[in-house]
Amino acid sequence: PHYFTKRYLDSLCSCIRGYSYFSFILFSYNIIFWLAGVVFLGVGLWAWSEKGVLSDLTKVTWLHGIDPVVLVLMVGVVMFTLGFAGCVGALRENICLLKFFCGAIVLIFFLELAVAVLAFLFQDWVRDRFREFFESNIRSYRDDIDLQNLIDSLQKANQCCGAYGPEDWDLNVYFNCSGASYSCEKCGVPFSCCVPDPAQKVVNTHCGYDVRIQLKSKWDEFIFTKGCIQALEGWLPRNIYIVAGVFIAISLLQIFGIFLARTLISDIEAVKAGHYF
Repeated sequence: PHYFTKRYLDSLCSCIRGYSYFSFILFSYNIIFWLAGVVFLGVGLWAWSEKGVLSDLTKVTWLHGIDPVVLVLMVGVVMFTLGFAGCVGALRENICLLKFFCGAIVLIFFLELAVAVLAFLFQDWVRDRFREFFESNIRSYRDDIDLQNLIDSLQKANQCCGAYGPEDWDLNVYFNCSGASYSCEKCGVPFSCCVPDPAQKVVNTHCGYDVRIQLKSKWDEFIFTKGCIQALEGWLPRNIYIVAGVFIAISLLQIFGIFLARTLISDIEAVKAGHYF
């Protein structure tokens, strides 16, 4: 009897040490995401306060495109919630929180996988949705500084202009070539569409003014004439290994988190039941 009692106690102690070890690893794993979520939320709320959105929430609905800050806040909320649930669940050995964390990570993993597969199978549909998305944001280019910076960064990085070309900027009331427009930017494009001049050390933000008044054959001397959709379609095949590597790395991190959570849940349940498997 003493032998079996000692063996049982040794197994129980090993189980407790095991799930304490996994609890520490899971806590360390989640504290990074929790802190990252806090940073994203802080940045998003600060950006909204600078734009006066926090004092007047109706300003969110004024923008016809997408406010990039909303994406930052959404990512922050998800990371903060999952990180908090994982940290508290690991510290307090709370099975409900651990199951919530594990289930959420599994759901996110399969959503990412489904989006990747559907995007590959329905490329034309994705292209049309992206065109609509880009054109919607072109209309709201001057309405939000964060959206403006996002589009400018996209156009400069990919050396492109508009969704399918510079003519897309007719969708914006400030750049429209219509005779009814009195904007000083009429028939122009944003400075991010301009071909950079190596001799200029200071960015000329007026370089796109009146460019589209000139003959279309001369546009490529001053601005990028390739659309951003074509530029992104060309960028993906050239960087397929980088994209695949990032996707695999994120997937492995998620699988590792699922493994830690499931292992810790099993160990806690084993200790509570008085058995160790």
